[in-house]
Amino acid sequence: MAMLHEDSSVSARAWEHCLSADIPSADVITTVQPMSYQAEISRASPTAIVMVMDQSTSMNQRLKSGQSKANFLADVLNKTLYTIITNCSKADGVRDYFYVGVVAYGGEKARNGFQGALDGEPLHAVSRLAEAPLRVETRTKKVAGQDGDVVEQTVRFPIWFEPRSQGKTAMCAGLNSAIDIVKQWRDAHPSAYPPTVLHVTDGHPSDGNPEPIADRLKSLGTEDGSCLLFNLHVDVGDGEPLIFPNDERALKDRFGKALFRMSSLLPPHALEAAARKGHDVRPGARGFVFNAGIEAIADFFDIGTRPAVAADR
Repeated sequence: MAMLHEDSSVSARAWEHCLSADIPSADVITTVQPMSYQAEISRASPTAIVMVMDQSTSMNQRLKSGQSKANFLADVLNKTLYTIITNCSKADGVRDYFYVGVVAYGGEKARNGFQGALDGEPLHAVSRLAEAPLRVETRTKKVAGQDGDVVEQTVRFPIWFEPRSQGKTAMCAGLNSAIDIVKQWRDAHPSAYPPTVLHVTDGHPSDGNPEPIADRLKSLGTEDGSCLLFNLHVDVGDGEPLIFPNDERALKDRFGKALFRMSSLLPPHALEAAARKGHDVRPGARGFVFNAGIEAIADFFDIGTRPAVAADR
């Protein structure tokens, strides 16, 4: 398992056509070493996490909680960033075990998901994130009181990522942006723990076939293994979520099958984390959740960033 090291330092019709087309890759796919994911994560050898978020019009749909998909996902992402920062915070300050980026897509293109002081660069050290939230909101959460009753508690909630829902589903643009970010980071950290990309969407791509792009992204590994690409499909229907499947035949939806194929195998530490959360994960399970509801979304982010939130070792 990767460890924190404490030493110094389209339309649906067009989509169906794209799925059946044989589209060659423009890039040469580099052969990557077999699965390892054993490299230590330290300030001297950090890793990267890139979130790719769908912000198309359909993300304005409501979940059962009443929140829009866009708002709920923004809350989960912001909480995830705060958790990463917290777990990198030591007596001497926030240690830069991780570099984090957010790509948002909607309309015809992708953009940096960070705004304000963080808008200039695609990746930021964790300590930089800690210094520069857009704002800090005051919110309330329900907690168990001393007598077992439920009480409301005021908490401070930093915001780095704003919810949006506008335009088409430019998924290919979003994943291509992730390739640019991961390439640059990989070239500078050839022996580090491989980068992780978490992609969240609720619809068919409007700008082509994302499968060859996903293959190129996963090819950008380090000496420790391939880049990890995990995919989350969000839905507001009544169907049960399919969480970390190991066989695409479990999916009836053709788009779901494609997302399954786009997803990386879960590395051993992620398999263990999913099992501890009660998920039935089997050999060959992939980092993919289909028809995700609120709980499945939260688990996806937690397990997907597991190297970032693991206990200190």
